[in-house]
This record gives sequence, structure tokens and C-alpha cells, in this order.
Amino acid sequence: MKTWSEIVEVQPLASRIITNSIKKDRISHAYLLQGDRGTGKEEMAILIAKVLFCEKLNGIDPCQECSNCKRIDSHNHPDVHWIEPDGKSIKKEQVEKLQKEFTYSGLESNRKVYIIKDADTLTVNASNRILKFLEEPSRQTTAIMLTENSQSIIPTIRSRCQVIDLKPLNPLFFKKQLVDNGIEAQLAVLLSTLTNNLQEAMDWSQEEWFAEARKLMVQLIEILTTSPIDGYLFIHSHLIPHLKDRNDQEKGLDLLLLAFKDILYYQIGNEKKFVFFDPTNALLEKAAMTYSGEQLIDILNAILQAKRKLKQNVQPTLVFEQLTLQMQR
Repeated sequence: MKTWSEIVEVQPLASRIITNSIKKDRISHAYLLQGDRGTGKEEMAILIAKVLFCEKLNGIDPCQECSNCKRIDSHNHPDVHWIEPDGKSIKKEQVEKLQKEFTYSGLESNRKVYIIKDADTLTVNASNRILKFLEEPSRQTTAIMLTENSQSIIPTIRSRCQVIDLKPLNPLFFKKQLVDNGIEAQLAVLLSTLTNNLQEAMDWSQEEWFAEARKLMVQLIEILTTSPIDGYLFIHSHLIPHLKDRNDQEKGLDLLLLAFKDILYYQIGNEKKFVFFDPTNALLEKAAMTYSGEQLIDILNAILQAKRKLKQNVQPTLVFEQLTLQMQR
């Protein structure tokens, strides 16, 4: 999404709020863009930065061709600073480095922008240091914070930002986009549930990692339904080695959640809701006979709790061990 007219198709309200500010020359000193993965947070942040630096602005849209636009796209603009988690969190030292940068004049203008990805991973010390920027706003400084989990951001930061809620995109519309781009229908259903980012979905559809992750989730469920005692060994020998970082681990839990949802839908006869499994897969019937409806709901809650623990930086191996014990019947 390169223009506000493209963003308005998927995020009409958020787009209208920001573009009205642009037209009135009242861009906020701090935004908190909150929404699920793939809802356009980063694209909107980049567009805001381009509007502030573009050399040939066309109304509210940047030209996309000038040096500033191109450098912002490549994260190489000297006055647009990006902060991303260093490992599992954004640390105090990263914010201190940003503070030092902001003591200098802009290299090409007095305006500066900083964009914080996964702002919910700010440590307490880092959060307190970010507050200094937000409590002493400069007209020439714009902060843009991106998060999927705004409730993990301390209230004092939230209160100093203009909070923009991004709505989940329509999976049916996105599924059609994927099918039009050559992705098989069943896989398109799964991908449209996991992400609303077209390029990300296309990349996943061709990744060996993603195909193997789907296969491992099927194997785990099969083991849990036939020989539960072997589940613990399976996650250590196959699952954990494949899910190497937090993004992989969260994606794996998303797949597992969708798989168990399908089992529950099979139990209640709602095949139209299937996302992970092909309706003809024999494992559905086997798993549905293994678990009661109450047990399946408990497992779904356990997977959601495991996702929250990962966000809270609980050791991943421990998270998956505990989850496996909860899934064993």
C-alpha cells in the first residue's frame, strides 16, 4: 500500500483520521497504531514519514520517487529512526542511543521521526525513557509506535499518543486476492486467517519452513491422539528445533490453534469453518473421538495462554513443555 487511497480501502476510519490531520497540517507528535498483524501498521507509519519528508508531495500523497521517499522505503533516511526488538524486547540501551541521536540537529532538516515496532516489547526502563520524548513534544518530532498488543503498553505512554485502532481485514476479500495470485484455495483459506499481508502470504506459501511447520502440527496431533506419552519427546526432537525464534514460535502456536479449532468444528458439524484441515482428513475424526468438547476448549485456552507467555518472555521450551502436558488426554 503506497498511497492513502489504497489504505482507505482496507482501513477507512484510520486513514480518514490521519489524512484529515495531514490536510490541516496538524500531524500528531505521537501515534500509537494498534491492530493485528497484516492490518497495515508499518505501511501507514512509512506513509506518515514520507508525507513529512517528501520533496514533491502530491496533495496528501508522497511522490514515491524522490530521494527521501526511496530512502524511507529502504530504512536508510538519516532522520527517520527505526527501533525494533533486540531479541525478545526493546531495551533501555536502544532508547538511550535514540535519545543521543535526538540531541543532534537533523542531518538534512530539523524534523525527525522515530518508529517503534512491537512497542509492547519495551522493557519497563525503556518505556520510562520513551516517556521523556512524549512528555516534552517538539513540533519537529513525530513518534509512531506500532503494536499488536496495546494493553501491554503502560498507560502513561498510551495517554500521550493519538491511538489509532486498525480493524481486522476481511478474510474473504484477502482469500480472493491469494487465489487470484495462484495460491490453491485450501491454502489460501489458511493464509488469509494468519495474515492480511499479501506479500507475506505469498512468501509463506513458498517457504519450506511453513510447509514443514504445518506437517509438524499434524504429526503432533496424531501422536497426542494415538500415543500421548510420546508428545513430550516429539516436541523436543522435532517441534522446538524447528521453531527457532519468537516469530516462528508464535506462528507455530497460531497453526496449532487453528488445527484444534477445526477439530472442535468437526465435533459440532460445522465444516464450513475449517481452516487448517482438509475436510476429508481422517485425523479429524480420530481427534474428535479422542477429546471431549470441554477438553478441546481447555486446549484452545491453553494455546492462547502459551501465546501470552511468549509475549511475556517466558522461556519458550518451558512454554511448549507445559502446553504439551495440558494437551495430553
